[in-house]
Amino acid sequence: MLTIAEVSRTLQTVLGPIADEAARATGFVQRQSKLTGAAFVQALMFGWLADAAASREALAQTAALGGVRVSAQAIDQRLSLSAAACLRTVLEAAARALLADDPVAIPLLARFAGGVVVQDSTSIGLPSALATIWPGCGNASTPAEQSATLKLQLRLNLQTGQLDGPVLQAGRRHDQPDVAGLAPLPPAALWLGDLGFFDLAAFAAWQATGCFWLVRLKAGTVISDPSGARLDVGTLLPAAEGATLDRPILLGAREAIPVRLLAVRVPAAVAAERRRRLHAEARRRGQPVSRARLALADWTLLVTNLPGDRLSVAEALVLYRARWQIELLFKLWKRDALIDEWRSAKPAAILCELYAKLLGCLVQHWALVLACWVAPDRSLPKAAQTVRKLAALLASGLRDPTRLAAALRLLVQCLAAGCRITKRRTAPHTFQTLLALGPDP
Repeated sequence: MLTIAEVSRTLQTVLGPIADEAARATGFVQRQSKLTGAAFVQALMFGWLADAAASREALAQTAALGGVRVSAQAIDQRLSLSAAACLRTVLEAAARALLADDPVAIPLLARFAGGVVVQDSTSIGLPSALATIWPGCGNASTPAEQSATLKLQLRLNLQTGQLDGPVLQAGRRHDQPDVAGLAPLPPAALWLGDLGFFDLAAFAAWQATGCFWLVRLKAGTVISDPSGARLDVGTLLPAAEGATLDRPILLGAREAIPVRLLAVRVPAAVAAERRRRLHAEARRRGQPVSRARLALADWTLLVTNLPGDRLSVAEALVLYRARWQIELLFKLWKRDALIDEWRSAKPAAILCELYAKLLGCLVQHWALVLACWVAPDRSLPKAAQTVRKLAALLASGLRDPTRLAAALRLLVQCLAAGCRITKRRTAPHTFQTLLALGPDP
């Protein structure tokens, strides 16, 4: 169980000694100053956590909560590249904290001792002046050498709320399941990811370590029957709407990973929307769409190394849809924390604001895990709003462990009084569909 004492120690360590050391190592602090690395990081992080559009004056007021009197102009002048390097170092240290609570009471998730881990990434476009720091891919209007994009790689454990990451990458990097900076998947974990993370080498390696995975079948991937004879997925699929398929195959020409192919025929309207998206993507890339890909739009095709007695087709579909929880987390960070918006046009100041806001998102998530993750019907947007309201209280209590613990207890009490999702009869929420499947088969 995650405790108030553990969260308090982590906050004080990351935002205290680690921030001061980062300030010295990056050259942000070179001599004795009242605006220490810790005071600077806390002012920016808590200031933008409380108000994502906070002015320099508001940041100076937040610094005063920590006992440091500094002007708005002084804050603005300190938003340099060395300050950004300091904030990035603290952010990366916070991302390695890996705070987790007891598993949420959802029987389907409880089947996996190592957790159900969702992985995804999101990108943030930056001014071209930052292309040398975070190079992007470019497009028709922006050459690659002038494109700047930051990519965030993140894993979320749906059972415990543990975040691994975000790992910061250049936007031009391809998505990969195994990313330097992310912890290895624990044995008996179930990994969920979208097609961008389809990687046969990673799947084979995970299988060897006792990990499970569930992912959509990537078009063009070689599949064979258990004897090694090549198969055409299109010829395996039944014709009736709502029909399902569950059969053993070997995945990959060289890897030949023994897996199950799961297929469910989707309604005509869903298939039509998928074809529309395929055509739109083809126009964007200037490439035609094959008839085979258009035909497969009628189906949801999944592959997994889980045996049939561990996960049915219906359960696999519900679990795979649950991967959208990490998309909702990114949406929360962008919509409310405004991680892709900033008040300044100066490149260094933009990086400072971005890193400080991301650090605030991590602190916010730790509070959510501490206070409400064990409740299946938790509302993260409502809970995050409460955390932002109490950000100033957390900032003022950071210098005193007793006051910080009291602030965290108050936060837990406030979140316990609400922040829940109302059940729906039509279009059930994710927690409802997960709970409806019941215990082990």
